[in-house]
Amino acid sequence: MRPSTFKKNVLATNIAILLGSVVSVGAYAADEATAADENIEKIEVRGMRASLKASVNEKRFSNAVVDAVTAEDIGKFPDGDVGESLARIPGVAVNRQFGQGQGVSIRGASSSLTRTLLNGHSVASTGWFDQQGIDRSFNYSLLPPEMVGGIEIYKSSQADLPEGGVGGTVIVKTRKPLDLDASSLFLSVKGDYGTISEETDPELSGLYSWKNDDENFGFLISAAGSETNYQRNGIESLLGWGDIVPTTFEQERKRTAINGAFQYSPMDNLNFGLNIMSLDMKANNANTSLFVMFPDDKDAACEERNASGTCTFYRRDGKGANPGWAQTWARQANMDSNTYDLNFDYEAENFKVEGRVGNTKSEGGTDLTSNYGFWLGTAADYAGTYDARGEVIDINIANKNFTAEDFGGQLSPAGWALRSQPNSDEETYAQFDFTVPVDLGVITSFKTGLRYADHDVTQLTLPANVKASITEKDASAYYNGQVSSGAGFTLPKPNMDAMLADAWAAIDGFSTDGTVYKSGYGTINEKNLSVYAMANFDAEGMRGNFGLRYISTDAESDFYKLQADGTYADELSTNKASYNDVLPSINIAFDVASDVIIRTSASQVISRATYGDMFSASSLAGYNDGTAGNEVLNTGNVGLEPFKATQADLGVEWYFSPDGLFGASYFIKDISSFITSAQVLGQSIGIVDPNSGVDEWTVSTKKNGTGGQIQGIELQLQDAFDNGLGYSANYTFADSDADAENYPDQVSVFSDSSKHTVNLVGFYEMDDFSARVAYNWRSEYMIRELPGFYGNREHQAFGTVDLSANYQITDYLGVSFEVVNLLEEDSVQLGVAPDGADVKPELKNSYPAWSFEGEARYKLGLNLRF
Repeated sequence: MRPSTFKKNVLATNIAILLGSVVSVGAYAADEATAADENIEKIEVRGMRASLKASVNEKRFSNAVVDAVTAEDIGKFPDGDVGESLARIPGVAVNRQFGQGQGVSIRGASSSLTRTLLNGHSVASTGWFDQQGIDRSFNYSLLPPEMVGGIEIYKSSQADLPEGGVGGTVIVKTRKPLDLDASSLFLSVKGDYGTISEETDPELSGLYSWKNDDENFGFLISAAGSETNYQRNGIESLLGWGDIVPTTFEQERKRTAINGAFQYSPMDNLNFGLNIMSLDMKANNANTSLFVMFPDDKDAACEERNASGTCTFYRRDGKGANPGWAQTWARQANMDSNTYDLNFDYEAENFKVEGRVGNTKSEGGTDLTSNYGFWLGTAADYAGTYDARGEVIDINIANKNFTAEDFGGQLSPAGWALRSQPNSDEETYAQFDFTVPVDLGVITSFKTGLRYADHDVTQLTLPANVKASITEKDASAYYNGQVSSGAGFTLPKPNMDAMLADAWAAIDGFSTDGTVYKSGYGTINEKNLSVYAMANFDAEGMRGNFGLRYISTDAESDFYKLQADGTYADELSTNKASYNDVLPSINIAFDVASDVIIRTSASQVISRATYGDMFSASSLAGYNDGTAGNEVLNTGNVGLEPFKATQADLGVEWYFSPDGLFGASYFIKDISSFITSAQVLGQSIGIVDPNSGVDEWTVSTKKNGTGGQIQGIELQLQDAFDNGLGYSANYTFADSDADAENYPDQVSVFSDSSKHTVNLVGFYEMDDFSARVAYNWRSEYMIRELPGFYGNREHQAFGTVDLSANYQITDYLGVSFEVVNLLEEDSVQLGVAPDGADVKPELKNSYPAWSFEGEARYKLGLNLRF
């Protein structure tokens, strides 16, 4: 492993210099130092300009490197999606794989290295898609933006901040009743139209907050619900079957969220709070694909190949036996998250104590997966050319328009595909913090505390017990009408409800035995303890904190062991591991002038391995799934060391007007340890796949990588004027360098890391009208999902234009209009691995692995506010 000289030398030097500065200024009179929070300008947030000003205010008076997003008013977040609002922050980039901002990457680090907290505590989360692993990230699509009052993004660490964010820590804050006017009421209804689905979908939200006359007791209830018919059209490459695959993903999203908050202050210095959050998403989906088959004599049909020998242009004559193979994967899927958090704080004359205890639990995954497959059309329909020499595959053939009548036979759910894959995620936590004000020169207070969390994760794969006889039906029972697809195709439109109903009718429960069940079974129990000590200091022209955080982790994983003969043991085995570390941190803000701040920080940070990598089970992905060449033996490792980085930054901020800010920062992250996968293709493991009939597997294992470095700059400029106009612009450069040997794709950049990110926002706000236009662009970045189905590929540069406008008709009634991805920017992904990489052909030499058509979404809404 390459030694981290930066960790040993630069960090130690920074801390020594910075602490020396703290001591040297101790000669200044301590009584002249004023606590930062006394200087904070109190701002009532209402409107775009006030929201911008409140966010600037929060950044200005923070001791750490923090950016913020503040809601414009009750129920009025800057964007219709929480992830989209985060993407406006300098240094932040967002992945939009399913049409919404989901994975959040900060300063060039992977989205899995971003820690997300709700009101300061963890939120359990599971996925709904059976092709994605379980990780620690929060799915922002679960959280309606109407419920959010503000977000803090910590880019530097401090000792009292929960560990887990190598990239950074995002703290989402919901509303509190004692902060609002008594009997505050908000109601909103919106219509949401998608240009691909061509459906208009409803969104409803509301909030009511009450407090008594003494303003020492209050409660708040908020709720939101939406139904969205989401559609994604694209082209996928599955060269193991010799196929280019136009595909349509349709999803019926039903999202509900309920938040209840209670506050009680029996004395001015004693406060109790209870927050209950229930998030739920029904995510039934159908993925309809047309496998455009290569002709019988593939070599003769191929007219051009790339450097690795993969055919990039071929011509089909319309003869032969093979038409196209069509199939629909229909899934009944869901995920929920329920959190109960009890918190308190008590402030006496000479100390302050704060604490919280809670439980957060999520259940999700796929309740049932089914498959309906059939030959579609004739070979003559597919006569023409298939050109994969560009970034998007061009298909020019005789016929691209198909209906269920082009099949015309009998269909039934495929018995081999019927299964359930439920996941669960639960954490019980407790946290206590103790602060003592002191008068020790520049030291103003000491803060210490501890946090304990007991976390359980379970994943299951339950094959169905298929009935002896499955009734076949005419294709019209499962397909009704047509649906647009990738590459200009029109395919039979699946009847998702009918497919799932007949899939349930074809099974008699699920098996808890056998190869499929044992390979997919896995549990993780993780116990995390952290203890910290931190000193806050304040002197003339300088403020900040320094401290240490100790962490200790014990983890274990239950699994069925894969034996040498290719069978699984009958009894469970358990693997255990533990590690601990000490994480130093220091943050200093120098107030060099009344409107200029210089900031510097240094710290060590960690992010624990994702749960999907920690399961000790040897799982068989692609086993008997009908797709040849898709068989993967994936073995996790509960003993993975966490990602670890030593980081520092230096920045200057100029607050040239009440709304204006210019900021420039340099940052560096020296990553001494991170987690990746290693794989070898074409291995015999003693298990014959029933579908392909061969014992030929990709063997994938998890390992700790040897490190790397991310460094870059952030530039930020924003202001607002008395004529109602305002703007915000930022640019981030992140140079990410990881050893190529750490990745199967041999590409030497960290996952999710874009070298360039740009945000431009302009707005107008005057009296009862406001409007905003926003542009977000990021350069290419690697998406890594190996050993998953879709593998590792490079997402090409991506930019979106978003619009929003609001008009207040009366004091109580307003109308809103939003457009997301106005220019319908496409998602284009290439396989960029070199020839020598041990990955599939479609992931090499800039082959067009994925492309999806961009969708614009239009929202029109009415809101009522008292």
